[in-house]
Amino acid sequence: MLVHGRDPYFPGWPDTLQLNYGNPATQEAMIGELLKIAGQCDGVRCDMAMLVLPEVFERTWGIPSQPFWPQATRRVREQFPEFTLMAEVYWDMEWTLQQQGFDYAYDKRLYDRLREKHAKPVRERFHADLDYQNKLARFLENHDEPRAAAAFALDVHQAAAVITFLSPGLRFFHQGQFEGRRKRIPPHLVRRPDEPIDQTLKQFYDRLLNVLRHPVVRNGQWQLLECAPAWDGDWTWDCFIASLWCGEGSERRLVAVNYAENQSQCYVRLALPGLKGRAVRFTDLTSPASFDRDGDDLLSRGLFLDMGPWGYRVFEMIPS
Repeated sequence: MLVHGRDPYFPGWPDTLQLNYGNPATQEAMIGELLKIAGQCDGVRCDMAMLVLPEVFERTWGIPSQPFWPQATRRVREQFPEFTLMAEVYWDMEWTLQQQGFDYAYDKRLYDRLREKHAKPVRERFHADLDYQNKLARFLENHDEPRAAAAFALDVHQAAAVITFLSPGLRFFHQGQFEGRRKRIPPHLVRRPDEPIDQTLKQFYDRLLNVLRHPVVRNGQWQLLECAPAWDGDWTWDCFIASLWCGEGSERRLVAVNYAENQSQCYVRLALPGLKGRAVRFTDLTSPASFDRDGDDLLSRGLFLDMGPWGYRVFEMIPS
C-alpha cells in the first residue's frame, strides 16, 4: 500500500510517499541517506522532524517503531562531527528534538507570538533556560510561512526583526527577506517573479547585519533585562522587551523594543559592574542618536526610555 506522508492533523502531502519507520531496514536506509548528504554539504534541515518520533509515528499510522533520531544523529556525528542538523519541529517538541541530537530546532512559538503583536508573551518566551534558547532557530519567514514583508507592517517588521535576530540562538534568514520580497514561492518552483526591492527594508537589514557582525552579539553572553514603570500607574512599561549582550571587558549592547502600537515609557534595570561613579555614553547603532547618563543613577533607577510605537534601540554602552 502506498500513502502520502502526513501529520496526524491534516491530509497527506500529495508530493510525498510515507516510509515505514517501524521497519528497521527503512531506518538503516535513511541513516545511509543522511550520511551521503553529510558528505556533500555543511548541514541539513530535516522537514517535520517530529513525525518520526515513535509516539507520533504510532499515533499517525498505528505502527510501533524504535527511536530513529538518536542513532541517526550519533552516526552522522561519528563521521562528520562538524555537520549541522536543524529540525523543523512544532507542537512544543523543540526540546525533545534537541535532546535527540539536533543542533537547532525551529522556534515557531516565538514567531507566532510576534505575529500576535503582544509584548508580554514574547518577553515570556525569553525566560527559558539559555541552554535551550541557544539551540533554537529563530526566524521571521521560511518557505512555509508568509513572507515577513507581507505578514508584518513595515514598523512591526523592523521591531520584530530586532527582537528575533538579537536574541540567542541561530539567526535564520530566508532568501529575499532582506529585499522585502512578498511572494511566497513553493519549494518545487525553482524560479520566482521579479519584484521591486524595498529599499527601506534593505537599508534596515543592512544596519541590522552590521550589528550582528559585532563579536559581542556573536560570542557574548545574553540576558533578559527587567523593565519597571516610569511612574505610578504607568502600564506601558509592560510593552517593552529589553536585553543585554556582554562581551569581554566592558563591551555591552543594550537592545530595547517597544513592541506595541502606543507610545511607551519604562526604566530598564541595569545592575551592572563598572557603572558606579562613572558616566556612560549610549550610542544607538541604528540611528544617529547618542547621550550620556550618570552611572549611579543607572544603578539606582535604571535607564529611562520613552519610545514611539514599534520603536527600537540598539545601544553601545561605553563607561567613561
